[in-house]
Amino acid sequence: MGKQCTSIEPNHREFILKQHIFFTASAAAEGRVNLSPKDRASLRILNANSVAYLDLTGSGNETAAHLRASGRLTIMFCAFEGAPNILRLYGRGKVLARGSAAYRELLASAFGDEESPGARQMVVLEIDLVKTSCGYGVPLFDYAGERPTLLRWAETKGEAGLEEYRLAKNVFSMDGFPTGIAESQETGGGQ
Repeated sequence: MGKQCTSIEPNHREFILKQHIFFTASAAAEGRVNLSPKDRASLRILNANSVAYLDLTGSGNETAAHLRASGRLTIMFCAFEGAPNILRLYGRGKVLARGSAAYRELLASAFGDEESPGARQMVVLEIDLVKTSCGYGVPLFDYAGERPTLLRWAETKGEAGLEEYRLAKNVFSMDGFPTGIAESQETGGGQ
C-alpha cells in the first residue's frame, strides 16, 4: 500500500518517466482549487527533491496565480497501464517567467535549450514529501498518442498573437488573483 518519503527514489523516477500524463493541483488560501492535466514530456526531474515543467499557454493560468498567493503545489502521476500505482509529489512551487535569466538557464540545462511552441513559463516544484498509494481504483487505458492541437494552435497564433492572448486570458485567475504574466511580458521576463 502507500508509503511516504522525503525525496524521489530511483523506483519513483522510473515510474514517473513511464507515464504519459501528470496532474497539478494548487490553491490559494481562498477560492477554487485548480487541477490540470499536463503532458509528461514537458516535465524534468532536476534532482531527488525538485522537478520542473515547461508550462504552455492555455485558457487559464491558475497554477501561476496560486503559486504567487500560497506556493502550495502537488503533482500526481497515475498508472493507467501495468501495475497499479499513484505517486504524488508535494511541496512549494514557483514560476520562472519566460525570458528571465532563471528560465533561460533551466531551459538550457534541463530542456536542451528547446522550447515548445506556446511556452508561457516554467513551474519548479521543491519537493518535501513523496507519497505513493495503491492505485487500485484507477482504470486501465491504452495510450493512443499525443494530441497535436495545442502546439498547432500556438504555431498558428505566432509569438505576437500568443502575447496578446496571454494578456487577454492569463493575467488573472478565475478568482481574480494576479498570475504575474503581465509583469513578465512587460519586462521581457524580468526576474
